[in-house]
Amino acid sequence: MNEKFKKELIEWSKVIAVALVFAFIITQIIRPTLVRGESMYPTLVENDYLIINRLAYKLGQPKDGDIIVFKTDLLQDDGKKKDLVKRVIATPGQHIKIKDSKVYVDEKLLNEPYIHDNTTSGDIDLVVPEGKVFAMGDNREKSLDSRYQEVGLVNEKDILGKVMERLFPFNKIGTVN
Repeated sequence: MNEKFKKELIEWSKVIAVALVFAFIITQIIRPTLVRGESMYPTLVENDYLIINRLAYKLGQPKDGDIIVFKTDLLQDDGKKKDLVKRVIATPGQHIKIKDSKVYVDEKLLNEPYIHDNTTSGDIDLVVPEGKVFAMGDNREKSLDSRYQEVGLVNEKDILGKVMERLFPFNKIGTVN
């Protein structure tokens, strides 16, 4: 091997190594996810392609209004466990009450301009325990969420990340609120 070839090989090896390190870091920080179903309508719709921040809750705590992706024991048609996308409504220590289709957190009526309809079924009255959050979909009538035993309160350790950006459809690219 001549010297020039060795130097080029070393340079390419460095570039590839740096690229692999960056790829590893990026995959640990962000994760793509696809919306299935209409439980978050009108905020999110079927087939929205989202980027979630996987570090958000390793460095901080979920906050009211955050849109999160979390693991569940629910099964998809193919038998794999289903991840859900929902909005955090109450965090540890907060008192949530749902009565007469209205949602109260710490005795204050929530202003929820993001929900699809003005109805929130269920009769809930509880204080969210440490390590858990209460999450609901924006389309309350079509959302399987913390109001139901199948999902229940979300363990903070099951939260995969906070929804940050919508990448598709292209006409809706941007931050998700």
